[in-house]
Amino acid sequence: MAYKTRTWISLWFLLTAPVIFWDVGYCFMRPRSMKGGDLHWIWSPYALYQEVDYIYGVKALQEGNGFTLAQSSLNVIETMMNLIYLYLAHVQHSPAAIVVGFAAIVMTLSKTVLYWAQEYYCGFCAVGHNSMRDLIILWIIPNGLWIVFPAIISVVLGKDIARQLYAADRAAKRATLEKKR
Repeated sequence: MAYKTRTWISLWFLLTAPVIFWDVGYCFMRPRSMKGGDLHWIWSPYALYQEVDYIYGVKALQEGNGFTLAQSSLNVIETMMNLIYLYLAHVQHSPAAIVVGFAAIVMTLSKTVLYWAQEYYCGFCAVGHNSMRDLIILWIIPNGLWIVFPAIISVVLGKDIARQLYAADRAAKRATLEKKR
């Protein structure tokens, strides 16, 4: 049974890749990418975001907080897996695509939940200074998309993997019965 790709899942993997690489660039190029830095023009929207989420701001950089770069390192791996999924699914038409896609999206979901849990367990140390309106519009909604869509995709791809496994199991059992006859 061939794996049937879904356009919306492939679009998620494709459209998020440049967004993630842009974010990774900002994180690894700090302080040059930050407000006042010579490369800030590339990441100008981060002038606001570094004030909304201190983990992206000056304070975390000055304190040597490693979470931002650790997360960005995982973003690189996750995004490479997303692109490998696209290659396997749309160029190679490989059944392995589904496993790579599932692993990548679970990584996205887990990493984002960890990011939120970090905020919760530190008493909202990086975003708690925002008004409720700003928190919702500038942090919860944009970051929430990285939980909602990956959660849905992980369920869909997980079901696809389960279907493939059940089909393979049925085929193996039929082959065993055929040999016994």
